Amino acid sequence: MTGRGVTPAEDAVDVGHLGKPGSKGRILLFTLILSLCSLTVPCVGQSAWLYLRAWPDPVFEGDALTLQCHGSTNKALSQVKFYKDGRLLQNPKTRWSLSVGTATLESSGQYSCTGKVAYVPYLGRQTSDLVKVQVQEPFPPPVLNAVPSPELREGSPLILRCQTKLHPQKSASRLLFSFHRDASTLQDWGPHPELYLPGAQERDSGLYWCRATLEGGVAQKQSPQLEVRVQVPVSQPLLTLRPGPTGLAVGAMVELLCEAQKGSPPISYLFYLDGKILGNISSPYGRATCFPVTVTSERDARYSCRAENYVSGETSEPKILSLDALMVTPTWGLSAPNSPHWLVAGLSASLLGVLVIATALLACFRPWRKAGQ
Repeated sequence: MTGRGVTPAEDAVDVGHLGKPGSKGRILLFTLILSLCSLTVPCVGQSAWLYLRAWPDPVFEGDALTLQCHGSTNKALSQVKFYKDGRLLQNPKTRWSLSVGTATLESSGQYSCTGKVAYVPYLGRQTSDLVKVQVQEPFPPPVLNAVPSPELREGSPLILRCQTKLHPQKSASRLLFSFHRDASTLQDWGPHPELYLPGAQERDSGLYWCRATLEGGVAQKQSPQLEVRVQVPVSQPLLTLRPGPTGLAVGAMVELLCEAQKGSPPISYLFYLDGKILGNISSPYGRATCFPVTVTSERDARYSCRAENYVSGETSEPKILSLDALMVTPTWGLSAPNSPHWLVAGLSASLLGVLVIATALLACFRPWRKAGQ
């Protein structure tokens, strides 16, 4: 808004007493009005009493923002005050300039100044027009990318790129970058926007982020965090049958224990019977896992398992479950012993025959025993 000037009517009141009515008085009055207009009053085509300038223009983050309040035709000012969005700022250290400090995006807003014009005290306090200050970013916040991927196999090369772009009006400036993992600094400020790991190890896993700044500037911008997971390939798993692979009866329960000694979790274990998948179990911590199966046939069964994680997969050596030397479970309701005593290794052929005959007799007489109870 502009200051209130002195109207021609007020001028006539102020100077009319200087001469009597008449041609000479009118000439004198006209001359005085022109003099006052040129010296003190903004006339048609002239600027307002006060105007505000924000410096530099344009202003970027990190620049030293300064406000300057000027009087019309550089007239001296007094009692100058500065405002942002209608709120009074701190008092200026000089008569008509104010250092706002380092510009940030929050420094954007509508600025104005007020003050009194020297030698024209009857005008009172004047107010400048509003000046819009829009603080611009010299570069956007960087983005951290992992090449070829943030999930990779141990021993593979990894490149981390801190990507951003300078504003066209800041193209002559130079950007500096730093790289960090968790709470550690991997590379301090330098001109290279990339960090190279020739052979990433599992210990290199973590949350990575980077920063960018202008050389000689104070504004810093940080990228979002990027999780990098360096995966150890799984080793060939070992398959174990519990109970052992021989001496089992049809209908017996067998546990398939599959374990990979090495490999980054989570590990998925898959179980197979004669090449056909039986099921899979995911182990979030990479430990061994069991899969229960029931013996459904007297023929030999070929079992195997496979361990997989994000970067590799390995299959175990097969295990053959043989029923050639079968030990039948007692049928009077006692649970079968879950121990290696089931094995019949070392028994003579005659003793084995006796046991088979005895088992058959018990099976035949079982209905009679139940009926007699």
